[in-house]
Amino acid sequence: MSPALPPQDLLFEIGTEELPPKALARLEEALAAGIRAGLEQAQLAHGALRSFATPRRLAVLVESVATHQPDRRIQRRGPAVEVAFDAEGRPTRAALGFARSCGTEVEALERLRTDKGEWLLYQAIEPGRPAIELLPGIVAEALAQLPVPKRMRWGAGEVEFARPVHWAVMLYGRVVVEAGILGVHAGRETRGHRFHCPGPLTLESPDEYAQRLLKPGYVLADRGERARRIREQVEACAASVGGRALIEPDLLEEVTALVEWPVALVGHFETRFLDVPPEVLVTTMQDNQKYFPIVDDQGRLLPHFVAVSNIESREPDRVREGNERVIRPRFQDAEFFWNQDRKTPLIARRPKLAEVVFQEKLGSLLDKSDRLMTLAPHIAGQLGRDQSWARRAAELAKCDLLTDMVYEFPALQGIMGRYYALHDGEPEEVAWALEEQYQPKGAGAPLPAHDTGRILALADRLDTLVGIFAAGIRPSGLKDPFGLRRGALGVLRILIEQDLDLDLLELLHEAAARYPRALEAQRVVPEVFDFCVERLRAYYAQQGIPADSFEAVAARRPTRPVDFDRRIRAVEAFRRLPEAEALAAAHKRIHNILKKAEQAPGEVSPADFSTAGERHLWEALRTARTEVEPLFTAGEYTRGLERLAALREAVDRFFDEVLVMAEDPAVRRNRLALLSTLAQLFLQVADISRLQSTPQ
Repeated sequence: MSPALPPQDLLFEIGTEELPPKALARLEEALAAGIRAGLEQAQLAHGALRSFATPRRLAVLVESVATHQPDRRIQRRGPAVEVAFDAEGRPTRAALGFARSCGTEVEALERLRTDKGEWLLYQAIEPGRPAIELLPGIVAEALAQLPVPKRMRWGAGEVEFARPVHWAVMLYGRVVVEAGILGVHAGRETRGHRFHCPGPLTLESPDEYAQRLLKPGYVLADRGERARRIREQVEACAASVGGRALIEPDLLEEVTALVEWPVALVGHFETRFLDVPPEVLVTTMQDNQKYFPIVDDQGRLLPHFVAVSNIESREPDRVREGNERVIRPRFQDAEFFWNQDRKTPLIARRPKLAEVVFQEKLGSLLDKSDRLMTLAPHIAGQLGRDQSWARRAAELAKCDLLTDMVYEFPALQGIMGRYYALHDGEPEEVAWALEEQYQPKGAGAPLPAHDTGRILALADRLDTLVGIFAAGIRPSGLKDPFGLRRGALGVLRILIEQDLDLDLLELLHEAAARYPRALEAQRVVPEVFDFCVERLRAYYAQQGIPADSFEAVAARRPTRPVDFDRRIRAVEAFRRLPEAEALAAAHKRIHNILKKAEQAPGEVSPADFSTAGERHLWEALRTARTEVEPLFTAGEYTRGLERLAALREAVDRFFDEVLVMAEDPAVRRNRLALLSTLAQLFLQVADISRLQSTPQ
């Protein structure tokens, strides 16, 4: 047996040039997951696992890693004894070969007796391998599986990684694990802050890692702790000038990935720049400079910002002045663009849209704008909204893409359109539509708040969906260059969540009709519709709605998303009723019976009923149909299904008393017709035979 030695802590760290900040969190999580998986696969028991990540390092600390794998009992069955020995009892070639493959002699083999005979048997205890031998392979595999955005080579070697590797640490307890890691030899020396503590720091044991980096290393290695400290400092800086900081989660994560020793400070800029739209200034601060803007209690931008430095300077005022010098020319450029762009009305820019290609087969942005100018008013007419506003918004929709401001800051498309439209004297409803055409920008993002904005957002996405499919481009895997999945979900969210009861299939046909006949856009409409319905699957899954509820409704192919949603909600309410599970099971049975029937059942003939069960179900169905069909027509599916749940007793009685597949063809056909009538009543909402089970 292997010696019982106490478990030891494991530390692995890899030191690099500055890692991609937007990938740092993903790399840290993947390395931790990879090492955990490797330890488990090797059957090395361990305690808590903690990961670290800074711009210059990834590290994992695992407590109490077993010193050895557990011993393994080996048992191999060899040839039958009757073929393992000859008549004189001498081992045959079969026995000798088996013994040799086991690394032993025939005489050392045991016998296995079973009901089917006697066999040669090899048994042994294989000692577990030492952890220190297994750890290099575990770490190497974890590194190989990291989701590195783009690997690079450096020097004369063939090693590849996200950035050049300068050092590696691998300690098992107090012992260095001998290993080559991405071109460097593992040791016990880490590095501190590039400027505050550039020399090596020797680690005696894994448990001193974080504290040793903190002091004297000036490195806060825990990414989560670093983010908390940045947030606290930024909030304190903003409060010092009477405001609050805008701390976007993505920006906080990126800044956390850019510094090892965060030091926040307040910077200032001239108040004249506040005349520029605040979105421009905020975008400049957040996207270009990684600064945190400061606003007052009313959400109005203040002439201050918070920068996070990666150094604790003896002259913080000089650091502050440096950040202010950097932001000033950017604000001056934005101010210049703002003033210059307003000299040319949006509508005057429209002819130049002909020079911007939307898609090779679909023409220019001017062509797209022309299509929207008829599609948007059509949608407005269906909703009873102002068609002239919809047409004007479509006419101006893409014009701000030709402004200097949007060219410099593409993320401001639509937003600048709103500002420039208001400056040009356009109606406020039209101006807001120019911004809201791009909403929602992602899952869970805000929806358009104005009628014309909703209409333009729908028209724009519908045109793109149909056109790109007609051009022969389909999303595949992770590739979706035109954002069709996001666009389809946006259409569905606007229709459902803003209760716009429009027919999606009809809208897609309308969009297709605006393309040249040669493109044959109408032929892809059914495919685009199915593509949109598939987006609903994920939409409802995120709300916790089971897949079979979705399938039950999708089987009926409702073409109005609002109607689809009402049916889903009704099915979910139905599933909570005590009668639901029995009725769903009965409908599966009915579905199977009707599927196997040789011919269509036809109409029900009450005169041909021969049992009380048939008559009772027929009367119950007639009464229920009278009550629920007006409800279904009005879209009140929940109330209708609640009423149909009362049919359970009649359905149960029918199946208890009646043999559906009677020998008499006329009787059989009539009973099938009765069941078909029952099924069709429920099918006006959903195919409940697809429900698997009801939630408790």
